[in-house]
Amino acid sequence: MSLFEVPGWSVPAAPVPQQSKKRKRAPAKEKPSDDVDEAHRIQSAQKNIEKLMQALGAGSDALDGEDSGRTIKKKRAGKEKKGKGAQTEPERGRKAEREGKKADEQRAVSKEKKATRELGATRGADQPQERAQPTQKKQKQKQKKAKRPDSVDARSDASLSHDAAISPVSLKFEAVGQAASKKLAGKSHEGPKDEGLTTLQANMKKSLDGARFRWINEMLYKSDSAKARELMSTDPAVFADYHTGFRHQVESWPTNPVSHYISTLSSYPAKTVIADLGCGDAALARALVPKGMTVLSFDLVSDGAYVIEADTCVRVPLPGSEKPIGTSASNSDDSTEGEGEGQVVDVVICALSLMGTNWPGCIREAWRILKTDGEFKIAEVASRFTNVDEFTSFISSFGFKLKSKDERNTHFTLFEFKKVPRKAKSEKDWKKLMARASILKPCEYKRR
Repeated sequence: MSLFEVPGWSVPAAPVPQQSKKRKRAPAKEKPSDDVDEAHRIQSAQKNIEKLMQALGAGSDALDGEDSGRTIKKKRAGKEKKGKGAQTEPERGRKAEREGKKADEQRAVSKEKKATRELGATRGADQPQERAQPTQKKQKQKQKKAKRPDSVDARSDASLSHDAAISPVSLKFEAVGQAASKKLAGKSHEGPKDEGLTTLQANMKKSLDGARFRWINEMLYKSDSAKARELMSTDPAVFADYHTGFRHQVESWPTNPVSHYISTLSSYPAKTVIADLGCGDAALARALVPKGMTVLSFDLVSDGAYVIEADTCVRVPLPGSEKPIGTSASNSDDSTEGEGEGQVVDVVICALSLMGTNWPGCIREAWRILKTDGEFKIAEVASRFTNVDEFTSFISSFGFKLKSKDERNTHFTLFEFKKVPRKAKSEKDWKKLMARASILKPCEYKRR
């Protein structure tokens, strides 16, 4: 009997056998030859695809495309094996064609990319500087706008500091600096206008001038006047360079002794005759001559106007004698004192001019050209004195008497002597006096 009964339904007494399904699957056992044919076809298709891929192109990109194609084929082949049934031959041919087209497109794209990269590299190699220059210019412009220095000198210092790092003493550096200074000449009011130099170049020039001044100064103090005169006669620029550097040194002093003497002598009578020994640029004469006074200026080099060329340590070209006329070494009495004859000078000035190893000869010449009771004024650098009293005693031995001494200034000391009669001296006595020049040390300016 059946398990249950439903009106209108008929149910067989026993379950329906599944033979029909088995019968449908039974032919599958008879398909070994078909499966073998399909596998053979898949293999032949794969070989054809590989041949096609090899024929389309070669190279690294083609190989990469083939590898990717092979991996895709393997995956698809695996999927096909896992599927219920194998694909038909037309479908496999279409897929192979699609894959071949994709591989072709990939190779074409890769070739185009390579070509563009090579073109970009060649263009970049040909024009690297042209691209770098505008960016550098833009950066410099931005930096200048951000900084905006207050003065033109600050801008010139900032721009030339880079050039100084490249070549501070080259001709190119000087040419660039001069061109820049010409452009800024109308705007700058503080830099050196006469030479057309920038602030940096002016400072470099000052240091070089200072070194040259120190060298000339050392030579003048450590050699005799004859050697100094020979040097300046062969190269007159030495004289000008020395006094230019000397003026720069004096600017740092509280007062200038020449200025002191100008103000002091301005109150003297107009008929006063003044002899300036070692006058330099004759600043004293330039200030007093217009006031009607007579100033005779002497130095190693003449300027053709105020300065008379002379070696003041050997002979000053002015009248005057050490002994009375008609006396000689044989008939002179050493015990008698005299003042000489023929003098015309009222005041002798030695303002920082006792130079050279034979400077005592200048003291001897000052006594010879001075009138009786004439004034002898000396201004000397304070650092030169080992003993001030010994110095004044040494000057007095030439026939002078100390009237005043002023040591209030930190840089130099002022002396005022008066000419007095003296006894005649032999050549041996003069040699002893000349040998005592070491009382004054050489004046050496420190490097600033």
